[in-house]
Amino acid sequence: MDTFQQVLSTLGFVIRAIGFAVLGFGVARFTLDAYYKAAWQVQITLAAGFFLLLVGLTHYSSPGSMGMFAIGSGVGLVMQFMGKKEEEEHAKEGKKK
Repeated sequence: MDTFQQVLSTLGFVIRAIGFAVLGFGVARFTLDAYYKAAWQVQITLAAGFFLLLVGLTHYSSPGSMGMFAIGSGVGLVMQFMGKKEEEEHAKEGKKK
């Protein structure tokens, strides 16, 4: 019975890590997508909310969960900014033709 509980505990840690990575990715993408379309008051609120969420998770969650959230957020941020560069390159090529 003890082995079964250890397996379920490990499975729970893995699921929690994957969940925090998905949460981090989703929050980062939502923040950046909404940031560019909003008024300055909403932009300030989005930035403050994102960083307060990071502070809260750092204080109240486990280091592994926070690390997975940070990895998910980092992937979301990199994907958002990589897409902008590709769009700019396509726009420059379109203007040259």
